[in-house]
Amino acid sequence: MASVEECRQALQDLAARMDANADKVRKQVDFDRTLACRITDLDTAFHGRLTGGRLVDLTDGDDPKAKVALSTTSDDLIRLVRGELDIPKALASRQMSINANPFDLLKLRKLL
Repeated sequence: MASVEECRQALQDLAARMDANADKVRKQVDFDRTLACRITDLDTAFHGRLTGGRLVDLTDGDDPKAKVALSTTSDDLIRLVRGELDIPKALASRQMSINANPFDLLKLRKLL
């Protein structure tokens, strides 16, 4: 099981990677939503905002009103950020769940 700090670092790495690609993505996706990432095995959460192809304002704690909510285990979050976890397969096998508007899911797919 990964630690809370490893999960926080993985999300910061994801934010940095998204930031590096933001100019390219921004032209393809108009997306501005709140995001919650719930780590089920650590009973912790993080939240931030997806805007302009970036993940910003990332901080500890849940946002129960988030428009996009990802729930997964710590190890699966690490694998997801590293590109080792196939999102459609993880969703189908219930390794993770994403609660969002169906149109937001399509946009989110372009961001990742």
